[in-house]
Amino acid sequence: MARFKSKLKELTCRKMPGKVSDKIKRINQVIRGWINYYALGSMKKVMTVTDAHLRTRLRMNIWKQWKVPKKRQWGLQKLGVGKDLARLTAYYGDRYYWVATKTCVVKAISKEVFMKAGLVSCLDYYTVRHALKLC
Repeated sequence: MARFKSKLKELTCRKMPGKVSDKIKRINQVIRGWINYYALGSMKKVMTVTDAHLRTRLRMNIWKQWKVPKKRQWGLQKLGVGKDLARLTAYYGDRYYWVATKTCVVKAISKEVFMKAGLVSCLDYYTVRHALKLC
């Protein structure tokens, strides 16, 4: 598990350049490969925590890519957040983890948004593969 988490941490590093869609493709490869290999094990709780942490790190990446408050406000409004709340959130500054966990960014960039973007959920993929391995 430690190697899997460190690989995901390396792939979601904020310093790494590139689009979020490219990062999602690479993350999906790692998730599928790792879970297909270790699906026989019992790790539902670990996958739940890992999945939530992965989405938080991706939200931080998106927030960092929207460098200026004007772009952050535009991005939040595009995702359905009201103008006043988007403006308030956009000017919070560079407290990436706090913004990605405690503000409207969590609801704006939800699990469903990531699924539409193509991100494979660790927990969902694990439950499917685990059920197949047990049969």
